[in-house]
Amino acid sequence: MAQNTSPIADLPFVQPRRSTPASDPTERTVQSATRLAVKARRLDPITNPPDPDVCDRLPPEFCIEHRVLPWGRLGQALLVGTAHEGDRTQLRDMLEHQLGPILFGDASEADIHDFVTARHADRLAELAERQVPDDLSCRDINKLTWRRGIMASLFFGVCIGIFYVFPNAFFVGITAVAVTNLIACLIFKICVFLAGYKKPPKIVVDVPLSERPVVSLMVPMFREAAIANTLVQRLSRLTYPKSLLDVVLVLETKDTQTRQMLAAQSLPSWMRVIEVPDADLKTKPRALNYALKYTRGDIIGILDAEDAPATDQIERVVDAFHAAPKDVVCAQGILDFYNPHANWVSRCFTIEYATWFRIVLAGAARLGFPIPLGGTTVFIRRFALQHVGGWDAHNVTEDADLGIRLARFGYKTILLPTVTREEANNRVIPWIKQRSRWLKGYMITYRVHMRRPWRLLKDLGPRKFLGFQFFFLTTILQFTLAPALWSFWLVCFGIATPFTEILPNGVTGGLLGLFLFAELVSLLIGFVAVARTQHDKLMQWVPMMMFYFPLGVFAVYKALSELVIKPFYWDKTQHGVSEPDVIGGDIHTTHEP
Repeated sequence: MAQNTSPIADLPFVQPRRSTPASDPTERTVQSATRLAVKARRLDPITNPPDPDVCDRLPPEFCIEHRVLPWGRLGQALLVGTAHEGDRTQLRDMLEHQLGPILFGDASEADIHDFVTARHADRLAELAERQVPDDLSCRDINKLTWRRGIMASLFFGVCIGIFYVFPNAFFVGITAVAVTNLIACLIFKICVFLAGYKKPPKIVVDVPLSERPVVSLMVPMFREAAIANTLVQRLSRLTYPKSLLDVVLVLETKDTQTRQMLAAQSLPSWMRVIEVPDADLKTKPRALNYALKYTRGDIIGILDAEDAPATDQIERVVDAFHAAPKDVVCAQGILDFYNPHANWVSRCFTIEYATWFRIVLAGAARLGFPIPLGGTTVFIRRFALQHVGGWDAHNVTEDADLGIRLARFGYKTILLPTVTREEANNRVIPWIKQRSRWLKGYMITYRVHMRRPWRLLKDLGPRKFLGFQFFFLTTILQFTLAPALWSFWLVCFGIATPFTEILPNGVTGGLLGLFLFAELVSLLIGFVAVARTQHDKLMQWVPMMMFYFPLGVFAVYKALSELVIKPFYWDKTQHGVSEPDVIGGDIHTTHEP
């Protein structure tokens, strides 16, 4: 690009610096010329392109986030294009500290973004993959080191040796761990049930319009052409002032079908598309990290492409943050399904989600445990998200990992009684694939944060450290060791196992009683959770959950194999397969029953 040599009178609108002594004729001339330019055209990258000698004076990620771009020189000052309106004093102070004397010129946000992206897309994409510090990221988990190789070889060698030489002892040991884990899960369920049973009092807050912040909603989309049109319609129903709403649809560059579907629509001015440069790593957290710099909200929200959020959801989020203490930086909404009656799997899936969001997470939050976030209906204050490094681009459950990282940095998460409905994955094989990704992510997250257990204990404190173990370790072991517990049911048919042969009959009967009690607790929690939803007809399906959860065993062993072979593989869930139960009905619930 040629260096700009246009006279000042031909330049677009430029803001003068703060007043300087009138005795400086040069400064008076510049100020006079810039005032005359107020009615002139704005900075145009086509007719007045940025000077390549100065446009890289600021890091590209800074330019994107703050919507500024060094454009050219005017005497001793640097002309900076900006899309900021209103008071620019704070921005000026920040830039003059880095660049020296500056003059502001008006530029469009789209022009700044397009120019910086075209010039630095590769750098921005690389930053999106490595935002989280090395010691809190899983990006090196697939690297085989001598230490890891020796430790893994010793572990599997000892296990195989014990199994070969002392098969009964091996089985007894595995079963003992499974029973201990069952007791821990039972204690956890009872505690969160008692804590989450009573609904919190509703706090009515009315934030004045003048104090409401800009809220950015990021919606990652990958191969979502089938529901792109429906998504735009659902987001258009949000009642938050559109002047304060910034919806960013995040696409992969090579996802041509979804891009074409969105291009065929007339998107409103408050909704735009950001394309993520292509790379070997294609994950949701990488796309979110990349798009985050293009957002402008003080609160960042995440929705999935198949979501149908409550129409007043953003108002509820803003009100909750306004009333919450300063250390509350994250709000997790409730997820539900709009196709619960599609088949048996969707019914059980809906019951599981009701239990998780309305009982388990609610109770855990009141107990002060760290909250593993869901992948959608999550709202985070921008400064906190930047402080913790954003999302781990390599973690396939980036949401759960982010929730733990927020807790490690001293931040708190609250649960909101606002509902987002989405499509239940109601086919067995896709369900197993989806659940295997979640369990693999739990394994990876646990491995990352337990690299230095004492540091984690120091960061979280004893209570939250215990909650972390309950959420992650017990979940992983529950599915992995479930077959060992299933063997106890053989006793009911008169079949002996190595464990029963060495235990007195009373102990065996006690363990069977423990299993029955655990099932009764699960049933009670399931009934209470469903009672808090609008799915009254699912009550009779709660006992069927004992046949639903065994599907997770297939998922966990698939996850274990992928953890070794392809830990970063993202098993994509196809959406748009199942229609809402009531076609054309209202799935945008505005409140919790």
